[in-house]
Amino acid sequence: MIRTLAILDNGSIQYDDNLTDLKRNNVLWYWVDFQNPTVEETKVLGRFFQFHPLSIEDCLEFVQRPKLDFYDTYMFTVLHAIHQKSLQAEEVDMFVSTKYIVTFHKKGIRDINNIWHLVKKDERLRQGPIQIMHKITDKIVDDYFPPVYRLEDLLNEIEENTKDQSIDDLMKQLFEIRSDLNKLRRTIIPMRDLLYRMITSERVNQMNEELYFHDIYDHLIKLVEMIEANRELTADIRDSYLSFTSNRMNTIMITLTVMSSIFMPLTFIVGIYGMNFRNMPELQMENGYFIVLGIMAFIVVGMVFFFYRMGWFRFNKGPKL
Repeated sequence: MIRTLAILDNGSIQYDDNLTDLKRNNVLWYWVDFQNPTVEETKVLGRFFQFHPLSIEDCLEFVQRPKLDFYDTYMFTVLHAIHQKSLQAEEVDMFVSTKYIVTFHKKGIRDINNIWHLVKKDERLRQGPIQIMHKITDKIVDDYFPPVYRLEDLLNEIEENTKDQSIDDLMKQLFEIRSDLNKLRRTIIPMRDLLYRMITSERVNQMNEELYFHDIYDHLIKLVEMIEANRELTADIRDSYLSFTSNRMNTIMITLTVMSSIFMPLTFIVGIYGMNFRNMPELQMENGYFIVLGIMAFIVVGMVFFFYRMGWFRFNKGPKL
């Protein structure tokens, strides 16, 4: 789908013009949005706009890192939005000049749709394409915060273990959170580098937008610091749980070793003599066999109760750190 928005010299907004009508003299600048375009619609990038083949190729293939390229009459930038649930990167491509902005994305991006309708209300967005570029970049970066805050809250719950979960469950959640943090890190750090290049670029500075992009850069620095702090926290919690598990295992092994040491000489003596004495009254008891079975069952139940009171059956229960 291709949609157009044109700002006229009288300040009015014209929607859904034909592409050829965008070159009228009374059009100050225009915005063309490609959303999930067909193969035929994609050809418009080269046929009508005459963009460089390399930038068109970047639109058609997923670019692993955000980037910024300068051409003679426009600059081309690749941004990565975040899917709020899967945390996968979604590419947004922009061609920006003083006369137009062209956005290209293969999936529907909520922020672009919101800004598209916000142009009517916000006078600043009608000042030029660079303002649209800034607003899109700002909204994409703002959407990084909710998943980072959500993961931070989950880490706090794991650290406090308010639900009294087992260590196995906590460690599984911990590794899932660390995996999600790594996904965000692979997206946000390249975006931070991209914004740094923007604020140090003469082409962007000539458009008097350095201050606004610097604010976005500050947000990205904050996000990177939060992610790094949370990754360190996951490592600390993991090490604490492993230390707790190791210490608990050592305590159990010491107890079992002491008990084995006590019964070892007794077992040794019984092994030599075999309890084969003539004067053993129990051998003549009519119900001696069943009495011994009862004693054995009592010992088993008593030991199970003892181990339970010692907490050994709750070995994987997580501590509150």
